[in-house]
Amino acid sequence: MMKGPQAIAIAVRRPNGDIVVQRTPYEPLSKKHPWMGKPFIRGAVSFITMLGQGMKVLDESSRMLGTADEEPTKFELWLAKKLGKGVDKVVMGVAIVLAVVMSLGLFVLLPNLPTRWLHDAGWSPLGINLLSGLIRTALLITYIWAVGKVPDMRRTFQYHGSEHKTVYCHEASLPLTPKNAQTFSRLHPRCGTSFLLITFILSILLYTTIDYIILALTGFDLSSNYLIKVLSRLILLPLVTGVSYEVLKGLAHSETPVCRTLRWPGLQLQRLTTREPDDSMCEVAITSMDAALNGLPEGEKTPEGWVILHEFREPAFSA
Repeated sequence: MMKGPQAIAIAVRRPNGDIVVQRTPYEPLSKKHPWMGKPFIRGAVSFITMLGQGMKVLDESSRMLGTADEEPTKFELWLAKKLGKGVDKVVMGVAIVLAVVMSLGLFVLLPNLPTRWLHDAGWSPLGINLLSGLIRTALLITYIWAVGKVPDMRRTFQYHGSEHKTVYCHEASLPLTPKNAQTFSRLHPRCGTSFLLITFILSILLYTTIDYIILALTGFDLSSNYLIKVLSRLILLPLVTGVSYEVLKGLAHSETPVCRTLRWPGLQLQRLTTREPDDSMCEVAITSMDAALNGLPEGEKTPEGWVILHEFREPAFSA
């Protein structure tokens, strides 16, 4: 998937070797609602929209692949009937809810379980938040490492690497060819993986600062109550994501020694979420970027409006 200034494109390699391309017009929410593009707000908006967009891309790409879809469960069929919605929309909605619930359970509820015990043991808010953050980060790294062991996900991570190489190639103003793309690194400073790690690290600092402010103003230690502690983390999540987004953009666009040092951990984490792609994968990424920037290529169209390319075409290059 590639996002251009005015459109989002998806390219999929089918088992027979064909590349299927879809292009959907896209208008950032910040254009409709300028306040959503303001610093520290745009990060939270982007986080929410990308969650829904990511699930939609997964659904669309599976349809474009042309393989048989899994049959919806009886619960999904019942829910679609009750809500008066299409089964596809219900399945996507259920998947999003499950993803959010799992994420909250794994990265919010679980890391804060020791909170009350540590508070009673005399730990400071800094110590409690530091341990909670370390647990959260360890869970993230372990989860990504385990997912990467699944063969299908390993291949997905290869395509992730091809996206990064293609973006680098475009940013370098070179012709978009697999040969050129393969010369670049698969690690990119604006990757969502880096965003996650920055969010996890900054959450330790922000949560600790706010805990001390509340303690100083009210005398109440959030660590003394698990439910209040968890609720405060959920309420503060938009603030944390908003600040993390600004930090990510700042680090990605600066080449000072300090910025390179600070973004290094996020780049290293991408070694787990990306793999070296082969040339055929770079062809798919290049096709997607060309469609996002320049429109759908000429070719046979499906009833859905997707274009089928029976062989890779190098995009026209203009210096």
